[in-house]
Amino acid sequence: MPIALVAIGGNALIPEREAGLPSEQLAHARECALMFARIIQAGHALCVVHGNGPQVGNLLVQQDAAAGRIPPYALDIADAMTQGSMGYMLERELLNRLRSMGLRVPVTTVLTEVIVDAEDPAFQHPTKPVGPFYAELRARQLMRQKGWRMVEDAGRGWRKVVPSPRPISIVQMDAIRHLLAEGHCVIAGGGGGIPVVEDPCGQLEGVEAVIDKDRLSALLAERLKAETYVILTGVPKVALDFGRPTQRWLDHLSIAEAERYQAEGQFPPGSMGPKIEAALRFLRQGGREVLITDPKSLAQGPYESIGTRVTV
Repeated sequence: MPIALVAIGGNALIPEREAGLPSEQLAHARECALMFARIIQAGHALCVVHGNGPQVGNLLVQQDAAAGRIPPYALDIADAMTQGSMGYMLERELLNRLRSMGLRVPVTTVLTEVIVDAEDPAFQHPTKPVGPFYAELRARQLMRQKGWRMVEDAGRGWRKVVPSPRPISIVQMDAIRHLLAEGHCVIAGGGGGIPVVEDPCGQLEGVEAVIDKDRLSALLAERLKAETYVILTGVPKVALDFGRPTQRWLDHLSIAEAERYQAEGQFPPGSMGPKIEAALRFLRQGGREVLITDPKSLAQGPYESIGTRVTV
């Protein structure tokens, strides 16, 4: 069965302007389940990668508020905690959706560790803000006491910054492959995975870092030899002349066409550009098809005719 990999952001469960109540997150997990079920119904073995930025942020705020009573966990453990909680919500809602459709497909969440290089230059230049905002005086105290690196964040206060190293390998890769081969839908690599480094004796140790979800999903798609990579965005299809009177939606793009339009500036860096780059990278590594669409289309439209398909 061909493998499809789909990556969603952590804001799929906690959109902006929502409090992130459990009931809200479960409702959004239910919406995601409909999208995932459509891919499975179309005949794919499915692997899901999710972000966890808002969830980890909320957990770190909770820990900071209770730090005088309960010792806070390190970031790698917070990653693991949110992998488990988000995996549970997505897993439960997807199982319920599949059962309502008469599909007896097992759904399994894999707590996923990802090896990074301890010598990655990112460790010398942390850039990823995490956790609560602090007043400048408190931030300077934390930098002295804990050795944190902190930056002022757009006038909202000071935040801790951590490295974002590149993923090298996935510790549970064999388990993910085996589960997919046995017919499971697999939720893996949540939040980009739990970052670990390997010492000279082969022992793993967690590190304070954040792995980019898109980098991890691209690596996982490559290692799984996935045929389809689903990239979700805010529009139903890729467009030429986006936002202009001459705008034109595209049903299909070849690699050559995507490269040409990219060179012409059709896909800006802050918009569709990174998604086209991810699609081209996946196809050059042996992938067969990339589907770029929005969640609403994936949940409601006929799978065969939605979005823009990018192929070799």
